[in-house]
Amino acid sequence: MTGIEPKTQPAATAERGEFPPLRLGSLVLDPPVVLAPMAGVTNAPFRVLARSFGRALFVGEMISVRAFLKNHPKTLRLASFLPGERPRSIQCQAVSPPELEEAVRRLRGEGIEHLDLNLGCPVRKITASGGGAALPWKTGLLARLLRAFRRGAGSVPATVKMRLGIDDAHLTYLEAGRIAEAEGMDGVTLHARTAAQLYGGRARWEAIAELRSSLGIPVLGNGDVFEAEDALTMMRNTGAAGVVIGRGCLGRPWIFRELEALFAGRRPPPPPTAGEIREIALRHGALLVSFFGPKIGILHLRKHAAWYCKAFPGGAKLRDALVRANSLEEIGTLLARLSADLPYPPQAVRARRCKGSGTQRVSLPEGWLESRD
Repeated sequence: MTGIEPKTQPAATAERGEFPPLRLGSLVLDPPVVLAPMAGVTNAPFRVLARSFGRALFVGEMISVRAFLKNHPKTLRLASFLPGERPRSIQCQAVSPPELEEAVRRLRGEGIEHLDLNLGCPVRKITASGGGAALPWKTGLLARLLRAFRRGAGSVPATVKMRLGIDDAHLTYLEAGRIAEAEGMDGVTLHARTAAQLYGGRARWEAIAELRSSLGIPVLGNGDVFEAEDALTMMRNTGAAGVVIGRGCLGRPWIFRELEALFAGRRPPPPPTAGEIREIALRHGALLVSFFGPKIGILHLRKHAAWYCKAFPGGAKLRDALVRANSLEEIGTLLARLSADLPYPPQAVRARRCKGSGTQRVSLPEGWLESRD
């Protein structure tokens, strides 16, 4: 495979008709943009905030179907939605076909309008039980799981999100994509890294192009989309039917209005000033406190507030203070230290926002790699 790199100076806008709406079963996305489910981030308050900036499919956090079936309170909270959230979308994690089928039937009955199955999580506790990025190695189990997923989902659009594989010696994306298509999935998202890579190194967009050329269902690309122009570049270079935004929206929920403008052939609006970002952060905080309560809501906001002020002058000291703040008012006062008319720093766009930029040895069940069966 030859490398596909983001262009250093991508075109500012899409041409009319260049990127048609994305069809996932009965679901039509225009623009063809999806918010990646992220643990501790894509809860209902964040989805509502991001939705206020632009159109996309906003997917809820990954839930364990086993915990969901046991009515675990935290999982039920993760699976809940605020009024006005449409379409309602959620990602599931499972290793048992019967449990997955039962859970998605229940979710469908509760009004879920899009279901995604996680086949790419690199986190130790998930892969060590044979889930996430470990699961596609077992092709028979994968086929049974997707068959149950399709039965349970019924007419609700069902998709999968996966990685290249466990590591470079155990790539699974091409076979997993073919199985997903054979079992009736409406689309496949590929995060173009292995589980061993975590979020480090370069996302291999050339693999997205390869998968797209081998399947007849829509393939969405994920990885290294940090600004709106990256989405256009990825789709032009890979032929992906849509783009999935993950870390690029952390501390930058306004990226969805930039994406909406670019896909419509318009130049995106300028990023907000420090004063405008303070108002966005406080609006986000109010949603978090209302949803989780003051204590948990502020804990969530601390993390987001640190992302909001990333790369601003004096940002390091400010972030140290923000992670100790105990109220919405205190966070507002701290953010007010930044001059209101201060422009958003360009270097913040690609600044590191999460752990996992190195590599890891993926934890797997004993003997997992000895057989694909």
